[in-house]
Amino acid sequence: MQSLGCDVAALNTVQFSNHTGYKQWTGSRVSAQEITELYQGLKQSYLDDFDMMLSGYVPGAAALEAVGQIGQELKRKAESKPGSFFWVLDPVMGDNGRLYVAPDVVPVYKSLVPHADLVLPNQFEAELLSEVQITDVPSIGRAIQVMHERYGIPHIVITSVSLPHPDHPVSSLSVVGSSMTSGRRARPFKIVFPAIDCYFSGTGDMFAALMVVRMREAVHNGGRAPEQEQEQEQRRGLPLMETASWLSDDSVDAVDLPLARAAEKVLASMHEVLTQTAETMERTVKKAIADAATDADGVGTAAEEKKLHLLKSKASELRLVRHLDSLRFPKVEFRATAL
Repeated sequence: MQSLGCDVAALNTVQFSNHTGYKQWTGSRVSAQEITELYQGLKQSYLDDFDMMLSGYVPGAAALEAVGQIGQELKRKAESKPGSFFWVLDPVMGDNGRLYVAPDVVPVYKSLVPHADLVLPNQFEAELLSEVQITDVPSIGRAIQVMHERYGIPHIVITSVSLPHPDHPVSSLSVVGSSMTSGRRARPFKIVFPAIDCYFSGTGDMFAALMVVRMREAVHNGGRAPEQEQEQEQRRGLPLMETASWLSDDSVDAVDLPLARAAEKVLASMHEVLTQTAETMERTVKKAIADAATDADGVGTAAEEKKLHLLKSKASELRLVRHLDSLRFPKVEFRATAL
């Protein structure tokens, strides 16, 4: 976010030595009291004039409630100026059918979603929030509609969707998004992109951070709204950035939504960075295996297997700093289509 020009105040919810994908780490979780105290410190120095907020991994219910109180306070403060504050909520709860937060975190997220502007669940988290089992394209459409209706959440992007579809390549993933109409009807779109056969650490965090930047950019630029929509906004004297939750007029089609434009650009950056990371990872792992083969104990011992896992984990860390151009100037190849 900083590399793309954002002035960021970061409140850590955990203080870990490394990503939990390593399966070993040291450190501690930040308590609800500490989160609240840090925010109060920002407030007392008049450093709480935020335009956007991104909330992500919060492992405990009490800490999540503290984060939610911050988001709700900032929303209330901005009520007199619609569009002046936008909350992006990444409901980090689990993946692949498994929770990796405490079970009591789930109802807290459900209570916070109505206060957010954009929610970024993965497929499993979308099932938890909507209580709709996602098995095919129609069911993901139902899940999105349920979330719009139940929570009144204006914008939704479901990440890492893996569903069979005759129009999709065999090795592919999708992102499915929607910005609701004034009547809370979904305007769903999908973006299909090639899957990279590799495990990466931090892709969800990267997606969420880039969505913050690209959503604001797309709203500022008006997305690709039809000419009549732009004229209508000019007649109203109400630019999209001064509209509550940055919701486009009902006449804007799904593929022309700023949300769709933002997601296209985010996926372009991610595909470039992940491709470069995968290439480096392959070389690193091959070297580690070759080195282990020359060791007296050889490959296969518990110590060598653990070491190899840790080397793979390190190699799977996204190589962001070395590929800043991919963040700033990605080549958009994968376009949104109506769901």
